[in-house]
Amino acid sequence: MRFASLGSGSQGNALVVQAGRTCLMIDCGFSVRETVSRLARAGLEPSDLAGIVVTHEHADHGDGVFPLACRFGIPVWLTYGTLGALRETAGGADEECSLELIDPQCAFSIGDLRVQPFTVPHDAREPVQFVLSDGSARLGVLTDTGCSTAHIVSSLSGCDALVLECNYDLDMLASGPYPPALKARVASRLGHLDNRTSGEILAGMDRSRLRHVIAAHLSQTNNTPQLARAALAAALACEPQWVSVATQDEGFAWRDLD
Repeated sequence: MRFASLGSGSQGNALVVQAGRTCLMIDCGFSVRETVSRLARAGLEPSDLAGIVVTHEHADHGDGVFPLACRFGIPVWLTYGTLGALRETAGGADEECSLELIDPQCAFSIGDLRVQPFTVPHDAREPVQFVLSDGSARLGVLTDTGCSTAHIVSSLSGCDALVLECNYDLDMLASGPYPPALKARVASRLGHLDNRTSGEILAGMDRSRLRHVIAAHLSQTNNTPQLARAALAAALACEPQWVSVATQDEGFAWRDLD
């Protein structure tokens, strides 16, 4: 089992996970051309994808889902709320797509991967995040979440790898250029995770199997890789260099869980 990011941030997100003969994409916030280019950088083609699983409808996660899926015949898994929200913005662009509705509480299988959704607090219609497993290793993905919950910590406990949102630094957001309404939205319980809260989630979960930690979805205005790394390293009691960072332009290269 392995995973890589095609890019992470407010301008677009996509993560690929591969186990055996199955390769899935989590979210697609890029244009078709950009996604194909980024897949090629990871050694993949759209035809390699067995499906796209979607966390929520916001543009940086969902705008490219239907265009890519319909162009290349890729099935899409998403919640009922996310489907409804995407249809409102896509204008029926999913008519040629193969769609599978998921229950936010129930695991499902796609080829060699088992996908467990879990609910999160975020200002979207019916948002979820995911833990993926090949039966041996577990990858947890948590982005676009406004606060920590016991359910989140329990869902991520025991993972071998974690892609964890570190959207903003509290001080940088407070003193930064965003208008007050946007600052309030980002910092709300339905907004995004700050570095400190992400560290608290990490500190509270079972980390006995954890081998990879990737700080993701960093704001280019209200955070720095150094601050995100420092917060997660403090929770792990490790050197900051051990924590990786997913960037907007490059994402991160394949990480192997075998």
